[in-house]
Amino acid sequence: MTTRPDAESILVVDDAEDTLEVIRRNLASKGYRVFTARGVEEAVRLLEQAPVDLVVTDLKMPRASGMDLVRHVRENLASTEVMTITGYATVPGAVEAMKEGAAEYLAKPFTDEELFGAVGRALARLRARRAARPEPVAQVMAPGLLGASPAMEEVMRMVAKAAASEATALITGESGSGKEMVARAIHYNSARASAPFVAVNCGGIPEGLLESELFGHARGAFTGAVETRAGFFQTADGGTIFLDEIGDTSPAMQAKLLRVLEDRQVFMVGSAKPRAVDVRILAATNKDLRALSETGVFREDLYYRLNVVPLRLPPLRERGDDTLLLARHFLSRFAREHGRPAPRLTDRAIQALQSYHWPKCAGADEPGAAAGGDGGGGGD
Repeated sequence: MTTRPDAESILVVDDAEDTLEVIRRNLASKGYRVFTARGVEEAVRLLEQAPVDLVVTDLKMPRASGMDLVRHVRENLASTEVMTITGYATVPGAVEAMKEGAAEYLAKPFTDEELFGAVGRALARLRARRAARPEPVAQVMAPGLLGASPAMEEVMRMVAKAAASEATALITGESGSGKEMVARAIHYNSARASAPFVAVNCGGIPEGLLESELFGHARGAFTGAVETRAGFFQTADGGTIFLDEIGDTSPAMQAKLLRVLEDRQVFMVGSAKPRAVDVRILAATNKDLRALSETGVFREDLYYRLNVVPLRLPPLRERGDDTLLLARHFLSRFAREHGRPAPRLTDRAIQALQSYHWPKCAGADEPGAAAGGDGGGGGD
């Protein structure tokens, strides 16, 4: 089953790798976005990097226990639910877990139906709690992002969440929906705002040159390499690199990008010496990477590493009266550039804009289009 862009996220914590994989696959089959951790320390690091709706944790683990994680979630993450699983089920254990704040307590072995039922109940409690205390629309500095529709309000909320973490983010949307502008908004509202933002169009660089462009090359690495040159990752050190059209990369390049994500090191072409880089990675695509990963075209492990914080940009046809807001913005802008007064939209023009079904564009993604306000809006 394909994960929905708005799917609830679940972190599963267990020191047994086979148990992790079984639970991950079962929950992913229901459309949830699932992450895994082998212990409490790893789980806490993941929770610091990205928002999670539900933590499912084993109780008996080496070093820190699942109960420690329950307490951490309850004390630090008000918008996250938590449930426990254990192979040593006791009434006192269940009572203690519930007292510490666990929404559900599941004893091993359990059936798929029991797992789905417990997860469903925990998430239902979370949704009810959030509905009683609705989250305000996030305020972020994003002057190029225009829109007042519910769809764009959700985009702004996600931009704020992504900016507040160091996690990788995958920005999806049709060509022209403004993915680069959203990436810039994340960067310039993050702790890395004063460091470089480097945008790379992976689909616009020939495959034979992409590795050198991203990671740099050493002198003499190939014909014409007369000097050592840094790549985009070194240029973005301390800041953010935006990998647009990530779905167009080859399997070999995907493997190299996965290694960078895991090791935070790059190897320049022609050099066997790794170079450490401190770079936050944002990626974008107009393709269904989940579907491509299921057919082997895109690496599944890279997809999950990129999709920690997913952001889907709505096409213009899903944004209601944002079309009028954008139209008036462009009229004013172009009139100002040409030294003329801004024309007024007639009732007939307004009706045409509101009734038009903006088609999907087959062209390249243009920075600022539709979601942005500097491109054209018709790119959707």
